[in-house]
Amino acid sequence: MAIDLKQFILEVKDFPKPGVGFKDITPIVQDAKAFKCVIDEMAAWARKRKPEIIVGIESRGFLFGAALAHELKLGMTIIRKKGKLPRETVSVEAPNEYAVEHFEIHRDALKPGQRALIVDDLIATGSSSTSAINLVGKLGATVVGFAAVVELSFLGGEANIKKAYPDVEVFYLVRY
Repeated sequence: MAIDLKQFILEVKDFPKPGVGFKDITPIVQDAKAFKCVIDEMAAWARKRKPEIIVGIESRGFLFGAALAHELKLGMTIIRKKGKLPRETVSVEAPNEYAVEHFEIHRDALKPGQRALIVDDLIATGSSSTSAINLVGKLGATVVGFAAVVELSFLGGEANIKKAYPDVEVFYLVRY
């Protein structure tokens, strides 16, 4: 990788609650070269998996997912928190480090057997990631990979994803 992306990731202490060191990835998106590097690296990895659609997770996953979909000349669909989508949805419980939420996707967002690549900004404990994989599977699509910019290895996210979904390849560019 041509750029050290860690120099663009800022740690915000005690956000969103005391004791948490939040990894702010917005400086990556603000820097054209860093953002291009992320999308180029994700695209090189994704092409080998032959996705037919990109699935972005609310909300920072939309930033990287949309750019990746554009680069790969694919469409994109979105996973949002409960109550944010206007049409008929399918939902799953999506516990994370801070609360128990629900993820939703439009019922017609994916076709059975469609090759979907899920994108988010960060993998922490892996619970949101596995919830998203589960949700895509509920529509009968095939998850061909899960990509993120950052993985927080000390929280065991990648291992948790692999435990729940051993066939889903996980990709990230920066590891803490």
